Amino acid sequence: MNFLIFHNARYSSAQMQIAFQSQQLCFCKRGTFLHISCFTVFIISLCFISVHRLWWRSSQVSDLHYQGCLTCCTCSYFCALNLFSRKQREAQSAPGWKLFGKVPLRESPPKDSKTIQQEYEAKVSKSGQRKNLEFEPLSTTALILEDRPANLPAKSEEEAQRHRQEYDEMVAEAKKRELKEAQKKKKQMKERFKQEESIVNAMVVWNNEILPNWESMRGTRRVRDLWWQGLPPNVRGKVWSLAIGNEMNITSDLYEIFLSRAKERWKSFRETGSEMESDADSADRESSLDLIKLDISRTFPPLFIFQKGGPYHDLLHSVLGAYTCYRPDVGYVQGMSFIAAVLILNLEEAEAFIAFTNLLNKPCQMAFFRVDHELMLKYFAAFEVFFEENLPRLFNHFKSSNLTPDLYLIDWIFTLYTKSLPLDVACRVWDVFCRDGEEFLFRTGLGILRLYEEVLLQMDFIHIAQFLTRLPEDTPSERLFSCIANTQMISGNRKWTQVFNALLKDKEMEKSSSPTVKNS
Repeated sequence: MNFLIFHNARYSSAQMQIAFQSQQLCFCKRGTFLHISCFTVFIISLCFISVHRLWWRSSQVSDLHYQGCLTCCTCSYFCALNLFSRKQREAQSAPGWKLFGKVPLRESPPKDSKTIQQEYEAKVSKSGQRKNLEFEPLSTTALILEDRPANLPAKSEEEAQRHRQEYDEMVAEAKKRELKEAQKKKKQMKERFKQEESIVNAMVVWNNEILPNWESMRGTRRVRDLWWQGLPPNVRGKVWSLAIGNEMNITSDLYEIFLSRAKERWKSFRETGSEMESDADSADRESSLDLIKLDISRTFPPLFIFQKGGPYHDLLHSVLGAYTCYRPDVGYVQGMSFIAAVLILNLEEAEAFIAFTNLLNKPCQMAFFRVDHELMLKYFAAFEVFFEENLPRLFNHFKSSNLTPDLYLIDWIFTLYTKSLPLDVACRVWDVFCRDGEEFLFRTGLGILRLYEEVLLQMDFIHIAQFLTRLPEDTPSERLFSCIANTQMISGNRKWTQVFNALLKDKEMEKSSSPTVKNS
């Protein structure tokens, strides 16, 4: 029995020594590995007992000794667990452990930036070092004013003064930015209210004075000035329709007839699965009807109103289909969808078709949509005459880069700038285009080049072509029209029509002097 007690006492001492070392580690780590340490003690005790059991068995010692040791081992586990728990509870109120020793815990929780700022304001208001500011940023900026923790050297008076000065400068700079942004927003709101007020006043003038007396007032200086400033949205469609006119005498009934024709052709395409008819004449381009649905999905995609399922998808499809059947000699050409879409946004369905058909019948649009290469070259040549006259530096840069006008003008003319410019800016271009005709399209092109002249002079061929194809989304309307106004469409005392007609005469003279004409 004494031998058993001796061994139990010896084992308990070893167990407690291991437990004490484990407890020290747990205490340093604030009890994170408490249960792991106790379990380790228990496993080591079991291993120790198993070795002694073999010795006791070989020595024919009773199993009662072994059971007693096992009981002692179990008790030691729970004693260690209780010991560590007690130490952990005591550690909660003891000083905290740091890397190089103990430091007292904070008596108060950390302060947030708002509290720090309030304390600083109270301190400064007593000393009179700071004026009242209307703007105080409640952020981590104010942390520069807080004292250092107790385990670090305290700030010197010079350093504290420097931090207060830096904080004052940061607050002043933030206040300055805030005031600047507020002034900018206030200016924008003021301009917006002014613009809305001018639109309302212009709308009253257009509805009550100009539109009722359209024929007598359309050419007056007052109306032209109002026109240049932009048409009010609610009268824009009406003014466009009157300015474009209806020289082709198209009616709503005629639109319904050709729309029915288009629906029949679409039905036959679905049934036969073919886009071309075997007996179709080369001049008959009604077969291009099936191309419309492919192009509609690419029309003003950010608006999501002309794509399939959108509110204007079927309407745009109908107008383009009716036109294709009405003018099979022209058919559908890529880019028409943008022009028709803008008209649909401002006019009713039948009125949009009438305006669309008459607009595309203008000489410039017909030359481009029928792809009359010789006539298109004359338009490009006339444009270059005024390009060199207004922007000689940029003209020479384009020449040296071998950048010809067709690389950017074709897209601008085909879509009337609706694809390249923001929609609101493009609509204002349309306003003056309906007033001045095709000349304004090329004048607008020169205005765009003038607006971005400095940027384009720094670019090479590829970047210029890409830039002019898709102009910046934030193209400013007022600045653009200021550049257009500064563009003079006069070259050698000749206006646009005179320059273009002279080029047409040269074309006719070349034809008449050609060998084929002489032989005939």
